[in-house]
Amino acid sequence: MSGKLRLAEGEMARTACARAVLRVGVDEATGEVLSQAVLVQRVGWCADLVAGMVAALIGEHWNRVDVEVLAAGVDAGGRRLPSNAWMALRRLGWTVTAPQGVRVNDRVVRMAQEQAGRVLRSAAWRAEVTAGVLSTWPADPRKRTPAEWEQVRASIPGGQHLPSNIIKGRTRQVAAFGKANGRLPVDVFELEGVPRIPRMLLLAACDRQQATIERSDTDPARALLRLQLPTRPEPRGYRDWTWVECPTRLPSTVPASAVLHLPTLRVTDGTVRADMAYTHVVPKARAAGHTVAVGVDWGLNTLLSAGALRLQADGRITAFGAGGQFRAAGVLAKQHRLRRLSERLHAKADQYARLLGGRPDEQLKVKHEALTGEIRHVSDRRSNLNDALAWAAARWTVDQAIATRASVIYLEDLRSMEAKGMGHSLNTRLSQQVRGKISDRMRHLAAEHGIAVVAVPARNTSKHCPQCLTPLQHRKAPDRPTTPGWKWASCPNTGCGWQGDRDHGAWRRIAARGLTHQAKTVTDKTNGAMVIRSVVDELEASAVVTPTTTGSRWDRSKTGPTRHKPPRPAPRRRRAPSPTRPKSPAGQRPEGHAPTDRPRLPRAAHRHQGVNTISTPTTTGHRPRGAALGAGFHLHAHASPPRWETIPETHSDSGSLS
Repeated sequence: MSGKLRLAEGEMARTACARAVLRVGVDEATGEVLSQAVLVQRVGWCADLVAGMVAALIGEHWNRVDVEVLAAGVDAGGRRLPSNAWMALRRLGWTVTAPQGVRVNDRVVRMAQEQAGRVLRSAAWRAEVTAGVLSTWPADPRKRTPAEWEQVRASIPGGQHLPSNIIKGRTRQVAAFGKANGRLPVDVFELEGVPRIPRMLLLAACDRQQATIERSDTDPARALLRLQLPTRPEPRGYRDWTWVECPTRLPSTVPASAVLHLPTLRVTDGTVRADMAYTHVVPKARAAGHTVAVGVDWGLNTLLSAGALRLQADGRITAFGAGGQFRAAGVLAKQHRLRRLSERLHAKADQYARLLGGRPDEQLKVKHEALTGEIRHVSDRRSNLNDALAWAAARWTVDQAIATRASVIYLEDLRSMEAKGMGHSLNTRLSQQVRGKISDRMRHLAAEHGIAVVAVPARNTSKHCPQCLTPLQHRKAPDRPTTPGWKWASCPNTGCGWQGDRDHGAWRRIAARGLTHQAKTVTDKTNGAMVIRSVVDELEASAVVTPTTTGSRWDRSKTGPTRHKPPRPAPRRRRAPSPTRPKSPAGQRPEGHAPTDRPRLPRAAHRHQGVNTISTPTTTGHRPRGAALGAGFHLHAHASPPRWETIPETHSDSGSLS
């Protein structure tokens, strides 16, 4: 570290990570400037040495007994194991050496032990889940009975709150193994085998004898990383290791007052990428004591629906306004097209692999390699698209909380949502949503402002009325009677009469449930996220939103015949000529009609893309250009602006935004 943090009351230290790129280096021994290609080569040599030792260490201890010993957290003498993985492995006597004839220092061995220890520790949880699934193997692996679900959850430590999709995924994996081998696996180590070892350098396990990092005194946006790298693939002595200086520019997300830590280096696509870890001061988020909260509801085409509620001093809960929506129908349509393309490419690649069958065929081999590269390219596009969508949705949600000065975001917990009964295409779309990424990035951005993100149970959030908890009736929207759908919800209770978009009712229910259950907020020990585990009936009864007005803003009841309106007259012409247009771009519009043509969309928006499974919003004023056709990310995603404290609560306060 390059300094220490001083915390005041109401503050906490937060460790985050940002990605940088090492583009150049300087060899301190010779003064030679290393180009990016040479730097990649030398970092790759060191990463290959570490990966070889990691593979040997994991292969030796990849079994149930050793993993259980490491997961127990105590050594043979009953002493508690250190938190650092490399120190824990040395306490247990699990050592590793470099290949014969290769000389490395002790810090390189530390990096190998740290990486291997992290992999072995992560296998302990998967071993417990797999053991629980195997010990309670159901009669029909495709569908468990309620009694079988209780048995499998009881056999897994912490299985009561474990998402069902994790158990179902392990069940499918075991069933596939049994179909291929004619028997069930013994444990997860036979089921998965030795994992693949990535090429990376965990410099956090080293000290100043192997690597240092310092921020520049003149430019806080720059830092200098010094580390020892080999000068040949197989260093024979310590003379084959030299110090290399790597100046780098820090990302703009790293504060100037943050404390830098040694990064993790990865060789990817011909570049050395550094995961820069840093610690900075942020406001402390609290689990309870909230008065203003933002509720977030998930959707399919309308990805997010959000709005704010206020908890009054007398216990009443009122809404700020109509809320807003973040739609991503175009992005999800593009993701759906890329998924189908990836499936076709995988099918072709598998067919070529079957045709090869181990026999030499240069023509088929070239085609198979080309398909493999295309599959990798499509996978990268899907990953980048998911990342862009996750950051955009998370930033929009956090901005709503900042605008309303909310101290908490209550997020619908859909980790256990099972995509079934909707058809093959819709099930796949529901299963491949980017909810996990959005939640992680939402917590990351909200922590910078001291805003808590709490997961709330999703039971009956779209089913019950937010004002009286009466089961809603879903039907077509009144302003779109010819469009089929179920997005519009109305309360059958005559004393309530609430109606609106069901997603708008859902975020009210989520925020109200979170405000009334905030004393039940706990922190999940596995990932550190705040969550409300269950719903208490007594608290749920008070989770109702009190309307700010009792009726509509004006009385529209008809008291007589409709007054006859004459046809629209001719447009009024100007009686005086328009002023001379100034030379500058600003000024009054000259006489005549303003041009009504809009800028042309990119050529990609006019090609037929064959998307007929994802609808496109058509509401006037809220239709993203190119969402159905595809013309860039900014034309795919669309967020309706919220209207805070401008529209009073009415019986029908939101239109159909499906």
